[in-house]
Amino acid sequence: MTPADRIARTVRADVLAQTAYPVAPAAPDVIKLDAMECPYPLPDRLRQEIAQAVAGTALNRYPGADDPELKAQVAHAFGVPSGAALLFGNGSDELIHLLVQACCAPGDTVLSPWPSFVYFDMAARFDHARFVGVPLTAALELDLPAMLAAIAAHRPKLVFLALPNNPTGGLWPDEAIQAIVDAAPGLVVIDEAYQPFAGHSWMPRLLDHPNVVVMRTVSKIGLAGLRFGYLAGHPDWIAQIDKVRPPYNINVLTQAALRVVLREKALLDAQAARLRADREPLAQALAALPGVTVYPSAGNFVLARFEGKLDGNAVHLALKTRKILVKNLSSAHPLLANCLRISVGAPDENTALLAALKELSSP
Repeated sequence: MTPADRIARTVRADVLAQTAYPVAPAAPDVIKLDAMECPYPLPDRLRQEIAQAVAGTALNRYPGADDPELKAQVAHAFGVPSGAALLFGNGSDELIHLLVQACCAPGDTVLSPWPSFVYFDMAARFDHARFVGVPLTAALELDLPAMLAAIAAHRPKLVFLALPNNPTGGLWPDEAIQAIVDAAPGLVVIDEAYQPFAGHSWMPRLLDHPNVVVMRTVSKIGLAGLRFGYLAGHPDWIAQIDKVRPPYNINVLTQAALRVVLREKALLDAQAARLRADREPLAQALAALPGVTVYPSAGNFVLARFEGKLDGNAVHLALKTRKILVKNLSSAHPLLANCLRISVGAPDENTALLAALKELSSP
């Protein structure tokens, strides 16, 4: 029997049909605007403090299973309300898996507006749940009547709401989110990965709702390489989800670096404020190009539809030849045809992007 035959007989059929989550390598000389990373490196002083903390970390010992001091530091830094509990994850991706594993038996429903963060769908299917994506409107807004109808029809165990939404950037109205929370029979997970750029959060209201947890990551505020996410909720919810958490899932180097960086939270806030300030000028400049539609964004990125001289696919390839990387979403969902998601970069990166686009759109 060939390896291919054995694989075909052994690996789940749905996994065989699935493609791996794409993480393309980037050369050091490219302008990287495709992954919503912070374009600003940490200052040398802070990097040296991290290096000292990491150097003093015992690598021959497992990380602590539960670190109250680090949890207190995270809670203070990110405004987690007193009385809420925290669960740490290897990025928010792992937390999404844990939520599905803890709440869903095979065939149970996970529901989300769609398109949204692709990993809501992937984690549900990998963990034998059934994913239901409720299409956004043609204007890429939340379709509340459709959401409420889907909740009534499918009775989901989990509802994921990305606020702001990725990849569209939309920040759904509070009244709509409250209606979904009230209608949901199970747990509502509010994914606030891009909260630092939105100026809005459900975290202060977390304990007012018995069926809500808030999930965040530090990846978008300059710490993508740490792979650290956290889930905040009522202690009873967190205690149940913690049962499926792998032991030692947050390594000691991540913990050591995080302790240092969180003492400098003001620096991360300043970087986020800088990106917020640069987002609207970038959006306006993109919208001024012929054939380009820009959608409102509360994230650190802008979604733009290119239907002028060049369509989205052609623009994506043309930028790539100029060593400018953006995310092509044309094939991700019919509602995203010809759409490119563009991270807000440093000022020189934004300038280079716009110069390239103006050249491409010129007669």
